[in-house]
Amino acid sequence: MPTRAEKFAGLSVAIVTPFRDGKIDYPRLREQVDVQAQAGVKCLCPVGTTGESPTLSHEEHERVIAETIDAAAGRVLVMPGTGSNSTAEAVRLTKYAAKAGASAALVVGPYYNRPTQQGLYEHFKAIAESVEIPICVYNIPARTGRNIEPETIIRLADLPGIAMVKEATGSMDQASQILAATDLTVLSGDDSLTLPLLAIGGRGVISVVGNLVPADMKALCDAFERGDLAAARALHHKLFALCRDLLGLASNPIPIKAALAMLGRDSGDVRLPLVPLEPALADKLRTALRVYGLLA
Repeated sequence: MPTRAEKFAGLSVAIVTPFRDGKIDYPRLREQVDVQAQAGVKCLCPVGTTGESPTLSHEEHERVIAETIDAAAGRVLVMPGTGSNSTAEAVRLTKYAAKAGASAALVVGPYYNRPTQQGLYEHFKAIAESVEIPICVYNIPARTGRNIEPETIIRLADLPGIAMVKEATGSMDQASQILAATDLTVLSGDDSLTLPLLAIGGRGVISVVGNLVPADMKALCDAFERGDLAAARALHHKLFALCRDLLGLASNPIPIKAALAMLGRDSGDVRLPLVPLEPALADKLRTALRVYGLLA
């Protein structure tokens, strides 16, 4: 049975925000969009965790959304991050994204203020009812401090504006409960769990490692979709070590920006309070890229 937002099935990539001398490097941002579009990804997700959205000003956040949509020029879908721990701010950002031409909005659960499950429901309900574009509920309790329980997501599925879940709890049980009870399109929020999630009914991934190897992650999704489980499994095993070694070194996007620089696609430093990868960890990252075959 098709899920609610099948056009987002497959590979989406959570892209970084490139900086140069402390300011956003918009030409480099547009280059990133071109790289991903040429790789055939389904959707781009700017200004999320990987895009360092907590460190962007409101003006920067909105301009990154607008520039990404303009650079995509219809070649790929664009689902920008528009979440906040303030419901009013999340509504404002989501309305901006819709007006700018976004295909959907990726809305992280409210962080720091730790709302109740009813508060979470009312938060997402207010956002979904404020726009016409579909909403993807982004559940990542390790960063927000509050799990959006499956029962709450099942309630949210009754709202027509709620179409997707970015599942980053690491719990296959939670994902299974959502998939069994709703027709929401569930996308993996963890690169290394993409194949397991597809196996229980997930429809794709919002990937970080796709910044480096979009073709391989796309090939995994495509292989599963056509029923070639052997090929999908082989790609899972190939990607697993890179996902583990890359994203386990430091908070995202510190390692991904370091890796891009090592591969000649420098996107600048991270913004404080994040700091660049320390030398010993950079050596481990370089080894992981070499083992994968990305560095000679």
